[in-house]
Amino acid sequence: MSGLRYVYAVCRPFGTPLSAQLTGVAGVPPKQLTHHGLVAVVGHVPEGDFAEGPLRAHLEDLDWLGATARAHQNVIDALTVVTSPLPLRLATVFRDDSGVRTMMEQREETFLRTLDRLDGRVEWGVKVYVESPEEEKWEQAGQFARRLHEFLSGYAEDSRIHAPRNATLSRESGRNVLNAAYLVPRSESEAFVELVDRTKDGFPGLRVELTGPWAAYSFSGEDP
Repeated sequence: MSGLRYVYAVCRPFGTPLSAQLTGVAGVPPKQLTHHGLVAVVGHVPEGDFAEGPLRAHLEDLDWLGATARAHQNVIDALTVVTSPLPLRLATVFRDDSGVRTMMEQREETFLRTLDRLDGRVEWGVKVYVESPEEEKWEQAGQFARRLHEFLSGYAEDSRIHAPRNATLSRESGRNVLNAAYLVPRSESEAFVELVDRTKDGFPGLRVELTGPWAAYSFSGEDP
């Protein structure tokens, strides 16, 4: 098949096949490209959309970007069910299979080290929003968020604090005072979810949101 190669993730070989109905970016089913002890999950995409010039223009189109991100995430979600993938950033594209293999060769040591660290682990996201516009409430919410992050970090293998969500872009109500990610073993995820659930009613006027389990984007070492 002609076209460029879109790379979703790098994994160790996995035995469970992906669903035959799974499609990714450009409506094309992903395939596995093996090199040494690594597997790149790739799809064919048209040059008319993903060559450098057209892609740069598309990245300014929020509708196109949103549809592409959803298709990308569909593949990552399917991989997360059967393995612990190392997701690559959106719109990682190469000229052909040879280009993908060269990338895997150059980054093999880093990929293997990161995959060892992520094996059997998933990412959970926790966000805290304050509904009240009062400055005193924001200060109290900030203190609550810091205590919550410290508490949850004690039950996770690693954690990251991201920039607060922009309410205009996210269209979510309230002011985001915590946007954090936690790396948790799959085997301990149920207990971690219960910990978060216990905090949800701990402070009037606050909303605690839990998302996941995700592939470990925040701990992959890849740019978003």
